[in-house]
Amino acid sequence: MTALAAPAATLERTAAPRGRRRRYPWPVIIGFLAPSAVPLVLFVYIPMVRAGWISLHKWNLISPMTWVGLRNYTDLLADPSTRAAFGHTLEYVAGYLPLVLIGGLALALALNQPLRGRTALRGIYFLPVITSWIAVALVWRWLLNPSVGVVNQVLGALGIDGPGWWADPAWAMPSVIIASAWKDLGFVMVILLAGLQSIGEDVVEAAVLDGAGSWRRLWSITIPLLSPSIFFVVVISLINGFQVFDQVYAMTGGGPAGSSEVVVQQVYDLTFHYAHAGQGAALSWMLFVVILAITVVQMWGQRRWVHDA
Repeated sequence: MTALAAPAATLERTAAPRGRRRRYPWPVIIGFLAPSAVPLVLFVYIPMVRAGWISLHKWNLISPMTWVGLRNYTDLLADPSTRAAFGHTLEYVAGYLPLVLIGGLALALALNQPLRGRTALRGIYFLPVITSWIAVALVWRWLLNPSVGVVNQVLGALGIDGPGWWADPAWAMPSVIIASAWKDLGFVMVILLAGLQSIGEDVVEAAVLDGAGSWRRLWSITIPLLSPSIFFVVVISLINGFQVFDQVYAMTGGGPAGSSEVVVQQVYDLTFHYAHAGQGAALSWMLFVVILAITVVQMWGQRRWVHDA
């Protein structure tokens, strides 16, 4: 027993210093976290807390704040324009998400094939993602111009009367959805393309040997193994969709007749146009709670359909 215990004690003594060396001191940990943590705290967390405090006050950005408690929230909940803004935002998300998801998946599947010049095509499809939203919105505003737009001219050549697009209350939001989906297709394509390239070729080859056709391989192998990437795209697209603002502001300004006014634009208008900063902050927190709830539901539901490769 003594002979066996001695080597064990020796191993403990030699292993202990190595274990202690792996405990990095707090200054080192803080030094690594600071470059990302400091901007996150300064420009995200502190403004969020500040907005929550402002939402409990009446403030016109100039005079001292006046405490009103939860009255800003109750007034917004009773305001029909707030419900309309949330409705328009949901309409945007409902149209935008399927377009970018299905379109991005189709592009990823196509550009994952051994095509000539596919690298250049990937770059071309990704180019709108890094383009300024103002430039994209102005281009699409011109393309969808009811009188001289290229889209309506093409439709007219085919014998179809083009709609009023962004000048028509019924078509203003679809115009924004089309422009948004076109711009973000490249981002979704890149994410899903990376997921496709991580699928092992042996799995696909085994399915081919078993007689599975292209559609069967897509539904039974590709999409299940691609589900983590699809889940990421859905979460990010929903969060971005509920925060839509730039394209609406540049293309329609919320019009015509408020038919395309979304929540973030109403936050902007309440704060800077009508000087109701307290209501603007309250509406931003209401939107945050909605996005958080939807994200939590998605995180909970991913166990049912997301399959790790």
